[in-house]
Amino acid sequence: MQLRERTGISVMECKKALTEADGDMEKAVAILRERSAASALKKADRELGAGTVQAYVHSNAQVGSLVLLSSETDFVSKNEAFVALARDIAMHAAAMRPESVEAALEQPFIKDPSKTIGNLLSEATQKFGERIALSRLDIFSV
Repeated sequence: MQLRERTGISVMECKKALTEADGDMEKAVAILRERSAASALKKADRELGAGTVQAYVHSNAQVGSLVLLSSETDFVSKNEAFVALARDIAMHAAAMRPESVEAALEQPFIKDPSKTIGNLLSEATQKFGERIALSRLDIFSV
């Protein structure tokens, strides 16, 4: 359950990863990351027909961002965890000010520098079972 809470990935996948890692939590996390990347590659050509737009404005009202996080279906795009991911990416964008979507994907995530935004999207693809993509990103500042 600890691995599930940490990663958000299904109990069965977590159990398989822990078994493969002989109970080592860190090795299991690494295994799940590898599987997330492989899962994302398999789904890379799927069409994105839904998504959510989320905004973040910093408390000083001097910088804000708007992101479009896309998914295949509206079932996923309305999921609370999906919406929260989009908000987190918007907050990250306001703080780190990437020059493009591609640059954002390579940046270490502000809340967990051990992961990049690209890693977050790969994990989300595995978690939701659909292709997830950061389609658009705009940053505004005074």
